[in-house]
Amino acid sequence: MKYLASLLIILFLLFMINIFYLFKVYNDFKKDKITQLVCSVQNIYEKDNYDVLKLSCKNMSGISDINFFTSISKKNEINKLDIVKIAIITNKVDFVDFLKGFYAKNIYFEKLPKTDNLKSELFAKINSQHSSILIQELFSALFLAIPISSDLREITNTFGISHLLALSGFHLGLILFISYWLIYYIYSPFHQKYLPFRNKKFDALLISGSLIFVYLIFTNIVPSLLRAFVMFSLGLYLLRNNIKVFSFLNLLIVSIIIIALFPKYAFSLSLWFSIAGVFYILLYVKYFSAFNKYLSFIFFNFWIFFALNPIIFYFFDVVSYAQFLSAPLTLAFTLFYPIEIVLHIMQIGDLIDEYILWLFNLEFTYKKYETNLFFLILFLGVSLGAIYKKIAFYVLNILILLFNIYVYFIV
Repeated sequence: MKYLASLLIILFLLFMINIFYLFKVYNDFKKDKITQLVCSVQNIYEKDNYDVLKLSCKNMSGISDINFFTSISKKNEINKLDIVKIAIITNKVDFVDFLKGFYAKNIYFEKLPKTDNLKSELFAKINSQHSSILIQELFSALFLAIPISSDLREITNTFGISHLLALSGFHLGLILFISYWLIYYIYSPFHQKYLPFRNKKFDALLISGSLIFVYLIFTNIVPSLLRAFVMFSLGLYLLRNNIKVFSFLNLLIVSIIIIALFPKYAFSLSLWFSIAGVFYILLYVKYFSAFNKYLSFIFFNFWIFFALNPIIFYFFDVVSYAQFLSAPLTLAFTLFYPIEIVLHIMQIGDLIDEYILWLFNLEFTYKKYETNLFFLILFLGVSLGAIYKKIAFYVLNILILLFNIYVYFIV
């Protein structure tokens, strides 16, 4: 326990250092009522008479991102990843909004000549393989973590598959699995000849982990993917030291590490959804480990889907029977994702576009429902209690059952 206490003290000090640094960045940002920035366009939300841009800019030190929203005229021909120079009014931005991401009016806006970089080149190559804008957005999100439009967000919410587009542990696991075995077989002759004294499997994990780290930086450190990478890194260390890898304590430590390193991510929904997903996976493993493995392969995705619904519907209120397809589509995604990576490398990424569009064009009626805050607090409390008490897990499953029956069949 003394090691844990020491770690928590170190993480708290690191958190305070980062908060003080961000506050300094904030003060520099607010020094003048009007601030000029050079930013990258992350997303475009189309409105009737104007467009709202989500922008990401480096501060003057080039270390910390400044993320905000602003409105522009539809006359401006702006695309994702375009570089713009913008002057914004900052006097109404407080520190919390600065951390969360804020809205600011602009008084000057100019599109700068596009500078080629690897991300923009890959973005262009992906788009060139698809004629449908929705499909372009789908694969740009899956491979490059580029935010999707409101139209595609509505479709993914209707089908309950938003988690498949948010890069996280699911994607990292698939990438890690493929890269590990490729590296393992490529590395084997070299290992046998020059490094037979080393652990070949561990070396392959280290190399594939390094590739994942490069990918994490390349995607601009997506919060949910960061959670997965930190968990992988901690797991690798614990595995090396013969310590239990998968535990609720380790999930808590990972969460604290991320917030200590990146305090802004305390406001990231994708991070907390990712943490919640892992939490319920751990609950499932704790109580259903003796379940028939073949049945569990199918039941697992359905249970996780229904268990997360009370949390999801508090933030996203779209309810549709199409969401029952979420579990089978998640299972199918384990094949779809690596296959699409290969198809895009071969420049034939549009091979099954017509089937994806057919799925997207299916019409389902939907309704609006928002989880009651009192029920959400009760649900989360019982979920935490299930870590320690089996009776709480029984109560949790009753709540899951009643909630989903109420939402899908009674409301």
